[in-house]
Amino acid sequence: MSDADTATWIADWQPEDAALLAARQRAAEVGVPALDPAGGAVLRLLAASVGARTAVELGTGAGVSTLWLLRGLAPEGVLTTVDADGEHQRLAKASLQEAEVPTARVRLISGRALEVLPRLSERAYDVVFCDAARSENPDYLGAALTLLRPGGLVVFAGALAGGRVADTSARDNESVAMRELARLVREETRLVPAMIPVGSGLLAAALTA
Repeated sequence: MSDADTATWIADWQPEDAALLAARQRAAEVGVPALDPAGGAVLRLLAASVGARTAVELGTGAGVSTLWLLRGLAPEGVLTTVDADGEHQRLAKASLQEAEVPTARVRLISGRALEVLPRLSERAYDVVFCDAARSENPDYLGAALTLLRPGGLVVFAGALAGGRVADTSARDNESVAMRELARLVREETRLVPAMIPVGSGLLAAALTA
């Protein structure tokens, strides 16, 4: 079985519901990248595994990863999601409404991630999910180390850079950025990291102290 066949089987094994499919369609219509279903399922699992009640998402998009992440939080959990694009926020609101997510469970913030992050409370979050500007990932990592409680998780989307991250001859901006991020995460002594090769790849790490 090829990698493509395996990915299809996984998607069929755990299909997205109508709300997620609608959010994914909104993303496709405006050309907004969206977390793949396998990655979404793992993100939900990671959030649930730490009993997450508070989470930050950088890069709301049309709300696909927002919905996956919310479904991994505790029933009373609150997600703060940040995006600088007003159209993305409008689409995400539509996705949240269609999924019947209570407004109290999501705080949508319009703005650049690096301008919003310093305003968030330190050591107050269980999960920080980063799916925004790849070039800013090192700064997101630094912020996550401040925002996360001990035992919390930082998770980066697109960790495999379309399969190019392992090819050292690939010098495009995304590949270079994700290789550098992988190095920083691996060398940070306060983190317990793992590269999760599902879909576009997730780089996850738990904060030990």
